[in-house]
Amino acid sequence: MADRVTVIGWDGSPLGPAATTALRAATLVAGAPRHLDLPQVPPRAERVTLGSVAVAARRIAAHRGTAVVLADGDPGFFGVVRALRDPTHGLEVEVVPAVSAVATAFARAGMPWDDARVVVANERTLRRAVNVCRAHPKVAVLTAPGAGPTEIALLLGAQQRTFVICESLGTDRERVSVLTSDRVPRHHWTDPNVVIVIGGTLAHSGTSSWLAGLATGDLPEEPRGWGLDPAAYGQPAPDRDAEGAGRSRRLRALELSVLGPRLGDLLWDVGSGGGLTAVEAARLGAAVIAVDRDPRALALAEAAARRVGVQLETVQGVAPQALVDLPQPDLIRVGGGGHRTLVACADRRPERIVSHAMTRDQAEAAGRVLTGAGYAVECTLVQSVELAVGDWSEQGRTVVFLLAARLLSSVG
Repeated sequence: MADRVTVIGWDGSPLGPAATTALRAATLVAGAPRHLDLPQVPPRAERVTLGSVAVAARRIAAHRGTAVVLADGDPGFFGVVRALRDPTHGLEVEVVPAVSAVATAFARAGMPWDDARVVVANERTLRRAVNVCRAHPKVAVLTAPGAGPTEIALLLGAQQRTFVICESLGTDRERVSVLTSDRVPRHHWTDPNVVIVIGGTLAHSGTSSWLAGLATGDLPEEPRGWGLDPAAYGQPAPDRDAEGAGRSRRLRALELSVLGPRLGDLLWDVGSGGGLTAVEAARLGAAVIAVDRDPRALALAEAAARRVGVQLETVQGVAPQALVDLPQPDLIRVGGGGHRTLVACADRRPERIVSHAMTRDQAEAAGRVLTGAGYAVECTLVQSVELAVGDWSEQGRTVVFLLAARLLSSVG
């Protein structure tokens, strides 16, 4: 086993005394080809090209001597330190950090970044990283080949954002470009790079927070909890006769508990009405597209989203036609649209679907659609009665069938 392993971060600036001393004593040096060409690397040291970190770690573990691993930026921030410290390798690791690529990118842009989300985009995580860009107004993306600025911009589609693209940071080939997302695919970009994606609702841009990455929770107007009255989002109290069981806030809370929206998800709220389910899902971190035929309902949804500082994309149209060009969802709430809409939603194969029915016959028909599409379906008859605590008189009653569907391949 290596006597000592030192991980050195390199941001393009001259190496400091601690890094230089460690390199001089190294009998094995691992890094990218550009790192192994540094003049400080001892000529007699064994050189290991750092492709697979796991393979390099096994080679380092078998080495008798002093090892150094060179990595770009801060190696403890989405870097090699986590992989090297895997207990299976048994390595004791010391770290000499450098400025992270993300910090450098924001410095080049002249922007604060304590309110930014930071994600990694590769072939496996690209879609989820783009969903974070949909849901949050400031996101830094560490890219990879095949998951760079062009792919991010194309997946964002009609969602307009500003891209700050930082290539080859810390080198003589460094380039910083600022473009709108529709222009990004017209250019060729050097891999890898850092992309800052900006746009949408910048509710927190002038405020400070105790929490890096700024989720909601810092606005004085933001209510606590979910499944709340419309008044909590600045909407008028609904007419109970016109509201219907499908607009019940109790049902909304149950739907959210089944869907479990989270950061990186994309939720379609089909037949969103005033958009309160959509807004509450966005508050939980998901990207959300609210679809409804009524422009007045979508205007209410947009106003509620602005009030609590979350992003919300709205699409006016009649389902299922309005769903054809929407990006792939992880979750769908079907608040209206009938049999054809439910079939169209199931055909997109999201992980979870929730819907409701007013009668048992309707519930059974919806259950057959979802089961036939490869979902495990649960149906619950939900009844809630609101009482006035003064005289305990009944103020309202809701009875509805709640259908919760999970794609069979994801069950368990």
